[in-house]
Amino acid sequence: MLHAPPSQHNPLYLDANATEPLRPIAQQALNEGLAQLGNPASVHTAGRKARVMLEQARKQLVGAFGREADSCVFTSGGTEANTLAVHGFGHAVGRSILIGATEHDAIRKAAPEACVIPVDQNGLIECAALETQLASHVAEAGALVCIMAANNETGVYAPLEDIAALCRQYGAHLHIDAVQAAGRMSGTDPFSQAVASGALVGASLALSAHKMGGVMGAGALLLPEDRPLPPLLPGGGQERGRRGGTPALAAHLSMAAALVESQQQEWSRLQILRDELEAICCHAGAVIMGRDVPRLPNTVSALLPGVAAQMQLMALDIEGYCVSAGSACSSGKVARSHVLEAMGQGEGAGQAIRISLPWNVQAEHVRAFGQAYSRMAQRFAERGLLQNRTTL
Repeated sequence: MLHAPPSQHNPLYLDANATEPLRPIAQQALNEGLAQLGNPASVHTAGRKARVMLEQARKQLVGAFGREADSCVFTSGGTEANTLAVHGFGHAVGRSILIGATEHDAIRKAAPEACVIPVDQNGLIECAALETQLASHVAEAGALVCIMAANNETGVYAPLEDIAALCRQYGAHLHIDAVQAAGRMSGTDPFSQAVASGALVGASLALSAHKMGGVMGAGALLLPEDRPLPPLLPGGGQERGRRGGTPALAAHLSMAAALVESQQQEWSRLQILRDELEAICCHAGAVIMGRDVPRLPNTVSALLPGVAAQMQLMALDIEGYCVSAGSACSSGKVARSHVLEAMGQGEGAGQAIRISLPWNVQAEHVRAFGQAYSRMAQRFAERGLLQNRTTL
């Protein structure tokens, strides 16, 4: 049970999709990397030892996705991995770029000229629209299709096997932003199944350490195979000439350790807690985004009709709860969600908050938050702000 009620001085953290708490095993790996003297590119004894550690981390990382070690390009995070993919598989080779309407800003801003693939009210890519767009690019240099494996705001999984089949049919390169999904693979979720089936063998994947429970400042781009890739950062030719710069050894060790441990976690426990929390939110008057389709086991997007997301965040922050209104990559601003706008929510796009349960959350934490959420909704209802809304 809670030893003390949450407060602004002792907050309860429920914003894992912004960053997961550091896993102890990732902390241990980080410390081992920090203690290692030597640049992995150096040929002396210390450098060779650092190189061995880096390559072991690379093998651990790719093993989860059935890739060869040489297909992994270490980066500074998910944003760089996504941008490198857009550059290398899109701009540098003259491909047209297609992106989902609910993609992260890392993709949207890397390809502002991209054609946008619409989504339905649950946030699922409309595959018929994707096929129409792909067909129009057959006579050109082909297309790069960028899709999130699981949305960072709603947790909704993309229909990756169907999308991958269309990309193969039309000769398009598929790039998957797997930042949110990779560290939460249960084996039965759509992303895990797509990996296991081999549907994604021709796709590139972007990963981020701190979304898995590793340290911030590390990521990776997994290529379909060992191949050249035009670098954004030529540097000294590290990462087989695909990304220059001295690799952050300690951070990459942390990432690999976090991913390995995340695959051993029982994610059904978080899904049970998520479902319990969603029931509480709905009873308080909220509408759950994407509730009818497969989603990340830890993510709740709760729209409280008539109540601005910023007001909800302030009310919950005062009570000591750390949640968000969507992506944490917006310089601390609370704005209407482009994700929910694409899902047809209109004014509701500015009325939803995201609760994302961290890997180490306890049941009593979730229930305490549920009580706080209910109290908040009741206060807004008494002020006449909360609207009745039972349908999307």
